[in-house]
Amino acid sequence: MTRALLQHGFVRSVQLLRERVADFGRYPFSIPAVRGLDELALHPKVTFLVGENGSGKSTLIEAIALLAGFNAEGGSKGFNFSTRRSESELHAAMRLVRGPRREKNGFFLRAESFFNVATQVDELGVTPGYGGTSLHEQSHGESFLALVKHRFKPDSLFILDEPEAALSPARQLTLLARMHELIERGRSQFIIATHSPIVLAYPAATIYRLSEDGIAQVAYEETEHFALTRDFLLHRDRFFRELFRGDE
Repeated sequence: MTRALLQHGFVRSVQLLRERVADFGRYPFSIPAVRGLDELALHPKVTFLVGENGSGKSTLIEAIALLAGFNAEGGSKGFNFSTRRSESELHAAMRLVRGPRREKNGFFLRAESFFNVATQVDELGVTPGYGGTSLHEQSHGESFLALVKHRFKPDSLFILDEPEAALSPARQLTLLARMHELIERGRSQFIIATHSPIVLAYPAATIYRLSEDGIAQVAYEETEHFALTRDFLLHRDRFFRELFRGDE
């Protein structure tokens, strides 16, 4: 495979087909980050989506996963189950722009529905592919790492929604190391929604901030996740004085 071909991700961008939207005043099209979207370019290695709760991160990443062929609740492309249908209709009005390469594998990880995926792994009898121990028989963090270690393969598209949810700071660094291995030697692509300033620090990634103003590309140091964490660690006494002022 040529070097030029490897510079392309599996997915180049995602487009909102505005002619398919009947009403931009109705959820999820009323979300500012969605309402103002035309085309969102995706980094060939790592793209991050950040923003406050309700900004549309999970809604957008869910739509991308569905368009890429994944199950709404998560898992690999072979998973086809539904515990409770709750996905939005955003994917029906969007299109993926694919690159010249096609992924050989992939996984959609949703922290909020990982329990359901773990149950499906047991029911399908595919536990050996996840390390040989039921994900339900491990702690939440251990099961996440077992998934990343055993199920994440090279030449894959990974779509992750808040992967830090079950991971300590040290384990988040472990996730970054595994990501780097899969990207640089495994030619994989990651699209991640996160609140973690540690995960978000992956070098040279594209970061999009979703807010009331829409979607904008930002530098790591421009994210609230970095600035707030840095300022809190440097000046925590000042933060506590402000936070606890009402108790005085």
